[in-house]
Amino acid sequence: MKVVILAGGLGTRLSEETELRPKPMVEIGGKPILWHIMKIYSYWGFNDFVILTGYKSHVIKEFFINYYAHYSDLTVDMVNNSVEYHNVRAEPWRVTMLYTGPDSMTGGRLLRAEEFLGGERFLLTYGDGVADVNVPELVACHEASGKLVTVTAVRPAGRFGVMRIGDGDAVETFREKPDDEGGDGAWVSGGFFVMEPGVFDYLDDGDATVLERKPFEALAENGQFNAYRHRGFWRAMDSLLDKNQLTAMWTGGTAPWALWEK
Repeated sequence: MKVVILAGGLGTRLSEETELRPKPMVEIGGKPILWHIMKIYSYWGFNDFVILTGYKSHVIKEFFINYYAHYSDLTVDMVNNSVEYHNVRAEPWRVTMLYTGPDSMTGGRLLRAEEFLGGERFLLTYGDGVADVNVPELVACHEASGKLVTVTAVRPAGRFGVMRIGDGDAVETFREKPDDEGGDGAWVSGGFFVMEPGVFDYLDDGDATVLERKPFEALAENGQFNAYRHRGFWRAMDSLLDKNQLTAMWTGGTAPWALWEK
């Protein structure tokens, strides 16, 4: 199953870091948060990635093109114009990077990935959030629901898309960042989705499609939106404070999402 990662936004609320690089490339303990997200999925055996780029896409492409050299010891023989690698540090990843434009919305970016997903079920998440989510358990919850989409529901301070979850874990309503409720104690969207190819039928506004608005609202209304309740750690990197707190967890050896380190 392929993992699709939305990595094309501007990251304006983290402008201190994103003037020179896209938000998913902002570093947590010396590694881009994108790398941390991929390590989470890789820990559970998901190693085939499709990264949807936009703003400063070349930074992401150069990172993976040069990954082998960046994380291996090497000797450069400038006389013979050769490079010898030592203690190679590589990941078992296959990474497809798609340029989805500078202004495409989340649903528009996903729509451009359709041809690369082979008409199969896929995983999707944002390029700025980490969690200790049990991905196989998430997939099992999705399979049992029989619905088109499963979202990982979390309970942080309220500033994200608020959902009402009914009996049987069906998402009854979805509202993106409502102004009339703080969200404290509410289940909100934490990303880490499982999706069936039928979701593309809901992305009918091209590049202007905002996944979290009309598509998700329609999926909920049609009884096709399931929730996996995650009661563990989850954090989105929306501000410099978030970035610093995540870095402190990583450098202090207390990063809950770093399952591969445990």
